[in-house]
Amino acid sequence: MTSQWQYQVRFDLNDSATAESVRRKLRVPALAPLFDILAEHRAALKCQFDAFAEYVAAAEEHGVENYPLYQWTKATIENPAKKEKYLRSFTVYVDDREVYAKEIADALEADLQPLATSGLITRISKYDTNPANNPEPPQAPASGASPSARAN
Repeated sequence: MTSQWQYQVRFDLNDSATAESVRRKLRVPALAPLFDILAEHRAALKCQFDAFAEYVAAAEEHGVENYPLYQWTKATIENPAKKEKYLRSFTVYVDDREVYAKEIADALEADLQPLATSGLITRISKYDTNPANNPEPPQAPASGASPSARAN
């Protein structure tokens, strides 16, 4: 039986230098196992910080009123600690899709697990599209409140 929900795999890398190498798609020997797994699954990575920055840029180009997470996202990428965190966090796209079947996500997660055991990856997460399992979007900051103080 197939699930009605789609899934997404994300992971965090162990350090900023490694994450920067992955963002630049540098084929350094230490990253060969990761890139081999991605190739096997027809997968590509998107850095969470880059995704957030692209969202903010699109909102600013097309009108922030059409982007409900604009304030939260902008505050997040402007916060140095959160910037560091999200520069090490990656979303896995499979066949250019942001979400995919559970079986695909399970296989990808299983193949990435040895990289977590070895320490290259510090955390692997699997998310589904079931609204009950996803947090409510952040609320807009109260008038006069600093957006960076409200970002989580």
